[in-house]
This record gives sequence, structure tokens and C-alpha cells, in this order.
Amino acid sequence: MTVEILGVDIAKNVFQLHGVNRNGRVILKRRVMRDQLLAVLAQIDPCTVVVEACTGAFFWARKFETLGHQVKIISPQYVKPFVRRQKNDGNDAEAICTAACQPHIPFVPKKTATQQDIQALHRARQRMVNHRTAVVSQIRGLLLDRGFAIAKSITRARRAIPEIISDLENELTTMAREAITELYDLFRDLDRRIASFDKKIDCVFRGNEDCQRIARIKGVGPKTATAIVAAERAPPGGLGRSRSATTFQRRSQGADGHLQAGQSASAKFTRSRRPRRCAHGAK
Repeated sequence: MTVEILGVDIAKNVFQLHGVNRNGRVILKRRVMRDQLLAVLAQIDPCTVVVEACTGAFFWARKFETLGHQVKIISPQYVKPFVRRQKNDGNDAEAICTAACQPHIPFVPKKTATQQDIQALHRARQRMVNHRTAVVSQIRGLLLDRGFAIAKSITRARRAIPEIISDLENELTTMAREAITELYDLFRDLDRRIASFDKKIDCVFRGNEDCQRIARIKGVGPKTATAIVAAERAPPGGLGRSRSATTFQRRSQGADGHLQAGQSASAKFTRSRRPRRCAHGAK
């Protein structure tokens, strides 16, 4: 019989398949190795393939769609209630298939390879920023332990740390000076790497028409615009035809014809703060 819905439990090496027909009867249960997965799905007639949102879900969704299947992605929180008995690959694939049959279950929007590339840039940059913050905090702590206080501003740290290191007349010992110098070199290297990611994000921003449209909103720059494009559920015609993006821009429209971020939210907050009057007119 023809498979109507095929649940696929994604893993690193071994994938579990669970297929049901139009009546919900189980007609396929199979464990497939990673290098055989596409060949096995190519032999199955086009059907609805359902996977759980996890690492690699968007990649496999694009691969399955090239084989003619319709792919849907479900968040794990909606799959967990349908897991029967103990948790294993077979029961997980069955739960994915069962969850897909429910009419009220929402699906996760699929992402293109370009959107994932932009997200990778942002996540890698954020990792560098976190490392830089940790390094500066450690340098500040080491200097404070030796009697040198530096404000929390990273701009002030860039200016004060070299001055303290280069001052050979202060009470900083040679060993401490060398250790802090190494940390400061790491801090500068992270600055260079973050600047490199900023250039790549700016390049994506200049080459993407959707980013240019979003940047019309006051206060929105390249980083925010590219992050929105990476997270936005884009229709085939591009983000320009997305209803959510259009609604966001319409609600942010200012009286002067420019887009003003947060204007609608602030106006709503102001209205909610107005004092209410009772029936006699007293506040």
C-alpha cells in the first residue's frame, strides 16, 4: 500500500522510518544507515515526510524535497506527548508520525541555505563577542586585585589597559604584566575577528534587497536587518511578499512617511497608562 505520512527520526548514523497509509495503519518500519537514506526515500512514492526540529532538520528537508516529497518539521515539544512506552528511535519515529496527523499541531517554518548561512555568521560573531567580554572581565579582575580599577566600558578598557601595561613605574610585577599582556593580545585578536564578521554581515546587507527594505525602519541597522531576514519565514517570492514583514512595517509607519521602530508599541503603552474614570467622573 502507498505510504501517506512518513515519520523520520533523524540521527547521526542510523535513521528510523515509520510510515502509515491513509487510514493510519502502519505499513513501514525500517532502520536505515545515513548513506542509504536518500536511496531508500527515492524508492518511496511522493508522500508527506515529517521530521523533528533538530540539528540537520533543514538540511534533510531540502534533500527530501528534491526527491518530490512534501516535508514538514515539528517542534520536539509537540512530539513528546505522543511517545509511547520507553524512548527509543522506533517510538520517536512513531510519535513524529502520530503528531503530524493531529490537526492542531503547528509546524516549524523551513529555512533556506542562505538563511542558515546568515545565522551562522551571527552565531559565530556572538561567540566571539562572548569570549571578548570574558577576557576583558578577567583582565579587569586581575588588575583590580593589584589595585588598578577600570570602568566596565569596553572602550575605557581599550584605553586603560595598554597604559597600565606600558607604565613600568607602577606596582605591577613582571609576571603579572606578562600574563595581562597575553590576555590583552587575545582581546585585540578577538576585536579583529569580530570586525571581520561585521564586514561579512555588511556585505550580506548590501547585497540583499529584503535587508534594504527592513533598514528603512529608523534604528534598524545591518545586523538587525540580516537577523530578521535569517529568522523570517520567506515565501517563494521573497521577504517582500511576506505578510508578517509587511504588517510590521505598516504598524511602524510614522506620520512623516518614514518607518519608526517601536512607535506603535510606545503609543499602545501610553494609552494603557491613561487613568480610568469612574461613573461619577472621579479618577
